[in-house]
Amino acid sequence: QVHLVESGGGLVQPGGSLRLSCAASGSSYSINLMGWYRQAPGKQRELVALSNRGGSVTYAESVKGRFTFSRDNARNTVHLQMDGLKAEDTAVYYCRVTDIRGDYWGQGTQVTVSA
Repeated sequence: QVHLVESGGGLVQPGGSLRLSCAASGSSYSINLMGWYRQAPGKQRELVALSNRGGSVTYAESVKGRFTFSRDNARNTVHLQMDGLKAEDTAVYYCRVTDIRGDYWGQGTQVTVSA
């Protein structure tokens, strides 16, 4: 069973920055997809940034140029550097990981952007 540990959420003012981290453990197989999704109140969960093992990253249009995704395959960790945060970025952010056996989600970390 894959276990995901997320960290880095919190409260920040508009224009501020936060860095989210997610560490995956427990997989006996190579991890393929790793990334971040978010879900705002009353809305569906949506992709923020997602990478395959080769390093290709897909970003949501709404975060391009503001968020930077990075991945360390040796440590099975991913980070999401979020700069220029806006009120509309407020959501619970979830880490997602896949391997050949399954699709795994973290518990989520709250990001609140408010003055």
